[in-house]
Amino acid sequence: MSRAPFQVLVFPYMIDSNGEILYCVFRRQNEDGGYWQAIAGGVEGAEAPLDAAIREGFEEAGIPEDCEYVQMDSCAAIPAADVCGLLWGNDILVIPEYAFAVRVVDAQIALSREHTDFRWVDYNTAKQMLKWDSNRTALWELDFRLRAGLGFPAPTHARRS
Repeated sequence: MSRAPFQVLVFPYMIDSNGEILYCVFRRQNEDGGYWQAIAGGVEGAEAPLDAAIREGFEEAGIPEDCEYVQMDSCAAIPAADVCGLLWGNDILVIPEYAFAVRVVDAQIALSREHTDFRWVDYNTAKQMLKWDSNRTALWELDFRLRAGLGFPAPTHARRS
């Protein structure tokens, strides 16, 4: 299946028994030893961003597909070369990255081969660990919305149709 020229970013979060909000960050495996990020992945074929987020959450972290995913306002323009080289040729140099949040009730995570580790951490720790600016922006939005009780701009989606 061909890869569409955009990316999704998924931030799993949970609220523990003390009411503390925790975010799951993942150590991406690469030749330099890796770096910390949210779940990130490509969109396959004509897949909608929401469907890609749900699929990536399941593939990379074992998050059940019936968890509630919400699209956030955060949308970054990222260099295509940082994602998968110049897969789409010299005409597509920058692609959009759409951010999603997913509340995980059971903190059980099943890592894919793309990651070597994961951690549930508070906002400040996650912010310091994350490599990419787009991840820090999406994390800030998610944390602000949760703490301020603002809700989310897009409808909540629980399951693909």
